[in-house]
Amino acid sequence: MRPGFFLAAACVVGVAPSFGAEGLSNGRPKAQPPNIVIILADDLGYGDPQCYNTESKIPTPNIDRLASEGLRFTNAHTPSSVCTPTRYGLLTGRYCWRTVLKKSVLWPWDEPLIKAERLTLPAMLKAHGYHAACIGKWHLGWEWPTSDSSRITETMQPGQYDATSRVAFGEKVDFTRPIGGGPCERGFDVYFGDDVPNFPPYCFIENDRTVGIPAALKPKAMFGHPGPSVPGWDLTAVMPTLASRAADYIGQRAEEPGNKPFFLYMPLTAPHTPIAPTEQFRGTSQAGLYGDFVHEVDATVGQVLEAIGQHGLSANTIVLFTSDNGSPARNGKNMSGPTRSVVADYGHDPSRPWRGMKADIWEGGHRVPCIVRWPGAVSPGTATDEVICLTDFMATVAAIVGHDLPEHAAEDSYSLLPLLRNEKRDQPVRPSIVHHAYDGTFAIRDGDWKLIPGNLGSGGFTKPSRIEPQTGGPQGQLYHLGDDPAEAHNLWEKRPDVVQRLSDLLSRIQQSGRSPEL
Repeated sequence: MRPGFFLAAACVVGVAPSFGAEGLSNGRPKAQPPNIVIILADDLGYGDPQCYNTESKIPTPNIDRLASEGLRFTNAHTPSSVCTPTRYGLLTGRYCWRTVLKKSVLWPWDEPLIKAERLTLPAMLKAHGYHAACIGKWHLGWEWPTSDSSRITETMQPGQYDATSRVAFGEKVDFTRPIGGGPCERGFDVYFGDDVPNFPPYCFIENDRTVGIPAALKPKAMFGHPGPSVPGWDLTAVMPTLASRAADYIGQRAEEPGNKPFFLYMPLTAPHTPIAPTEQFRGTSQAGLYGDFVHEVDATVGQVLEAIGQHGLSANTIVLFTSDNGSPARNGKNMSGPTRSVVADYGHDPSRPWRGMKADIWEGGHRVPCIVRWPGAVSPGTATDEVICLTDFMATVAAIVGHDLPEHAAEDSYSLLPLLRNEKRDQPVRPSIVHHAYDGTFAIRDGDWKLIPGNLGSGGFTKPSRIEPQTGGPQGQLYHLGDDPAEAHNLWEKRPDVVQRLSDLLSRIQQSGRSPEL
């Protein structure tokens, strides 16, 4: 058991009229635990929502409304600047680089990244009476049944990409059989989604079965990696289907006898490629098809909020909205486009005001929008600049429901309850944070200091020519984000004391198996 955990859990007392232990002292029964809804956008940049960027060229009224009704984090970070590792961190409270996936993402047909014995956010909540649903993009691997009982790990490792080998493996997958290792074997009661929108199989998956049999290869003209597809698969129909399913799930839980609390994890497929806004949203932004797709993301948020409100659940539902990493800023041409083309073509910068973008180790790769609405607990229309990480949701929810986290769980997760309650403190909730890029580059943030060891930071998406000479020294990069939020002035040679201190701290966190302060 973590030292001080019961103190953190005790902070729940009196947080909100809808949940807490205040009723126990005067004989009243304990109130209903809050429902929890997490909406995770895919490749949405810090500068996309208007509540984060007054110069955004995309209408985001629902995200803005959520900010006006909740707490807006301006210094929230993903544990990685790409998607698979962030999803792992959010659901486990652990940095993904502690697993076999040291860089990159999972590719088509890769096996489960979350081990069966690891405690996950939904499994923890189910132990407290919650019903848990995942609706959307999983991208954490499956145990795909094959005609010859072979496994993808026999030919390549997680994160390794070889198109020919992966296409060949996909031809052996038997879609008439259950798929193991997915969300329903990692803590969720139900799952519905398009596993990865640009990966095969091109179909929806419900629980452990495909919806229909992907019997033919996708058309070459259709966006995405080659592989099997159901007939007539429509890329533009994915987002509306997920939104409708989420709204239906909320309605079903509201009508369920027994008033059982629910956890809805909704990892969206947008605005990631394929950039495929429906006709309803085309032309509704001033940032091309990319902006239109972000507008559709906002409408999806609105649909979820509307369902919560319609069923009288707003007062006792925590809603968290965030993104899995920064945006590559593609303009949407052919459902994709070159990186940063939306900036060049439309003057809209999804990373504004930060340097870098998706996959980078710089701020634009991992600093993301993050908003929490919790009526009665979180003061509406507030903001905080304190550093947090999406891995922190695990310990935060554990404190809310009073779960005693075991020693070997949520190793990199800090409870954010003091921030949600706006408590006065002498120390930050999270002393440090480790950043990780697509190419395996590390960085560590401690206070206003940020250290990037080695002459790295391109992250795999940004071309080397984009690394300005004055910021990329042969040894590494050191920035003081308080004085230099643009990461423009490398202080590596001027502050060897800070370089040594942060290098030692990073090494200690890497070797210890957990964030040492925990």
